[in-house]
Amino acid sequence: MENSSILGIVSALKAEASCLMKLRFPLFKIARIAPTTRLCLSGMGPEGALRATQILHEYEVDALLSFGVAAALDNALVPGDLVLPEMIYNDGRSLPVTLEWRQRIAELLPSYLTVVGGTLAGTEEPLFSRQEKIELREKTGACAADMETAMVAEFAARADLPFIAIRAIVDPLEFSPPPALMNVVYADGTADIVRLLPLLFNGSVPFKTLFHLGMGMYAARSTLSKVAETVGLTFKSELTDRSHAHALISNREPGIGNDAS
Repeated sequence: MENSSILGIVSALKAEASCLMKLRFPLFKIARIAPTTRLCLSGMGPEGALRATQILHEYEVDALLSFGVAAALDNALVPGDLVLPEMIYNDGRSLPVTLEWRQRIAELLPSYLTVVGGTLAGTEEPLFSRQEKIELREKTGACAADMETAMVAEFAARADLPFIAIRAIVDPLEFSPPPALMNVVYADGTADIVRLLPLLFNGSVPFKTLFHLGMGMYAARSTLSKVAETVGLTFKSELTDRSHAHALISNREPGIGNDAS
């Protein structure tokens, strides 16, 4: 990959994107956050992630990065821990990560950050309970999950583009957002305050829950910001040879050698 190569980053939430740039911008618009780095905000969910990835591909980016937060499936992980997965699980398939690129990122990170590898699982819906998280871990062997990375990974594999994911834990195994909250949250993660207030006062969304969500996001964003600050907005993608990206891996048994380390 030449120095003029372009990195495409997919983030779902404004809170995630703000770790990379301070200016706000709408969904599915490409933002130039560095001379060779482009960011596209996808909103929550796999469909938006796929659309954002396609937009970046049409822009002819040379590598793809999924950047944001994830839910813990492993009880050892807490908000702020960093997941640099070595494999992505999506609907019965294992999708590859460009391990050489991932390793470069890992070696640059400060020692005080808790960094784990293993598998990151894709999920089409938010995980609202401890039991849902446990079941997904048992099915996939993954240590964490999110709704966007799998779509980016699948596209990258089929297009033979270098790909990595950088995901910070936002909620632990024992805590999940209540379903009622999702009814008042926009696709970019911002909340409709007018609709949220009644839920707070009638107990559908306890104040304590909102506090825990806020603290989890604060910890995750602190980690993501430190990664960007330490590694730089190119995320060392310019050192990755596209001709050695990866091949699509399918029908692989999940959970083998994919525990968090």
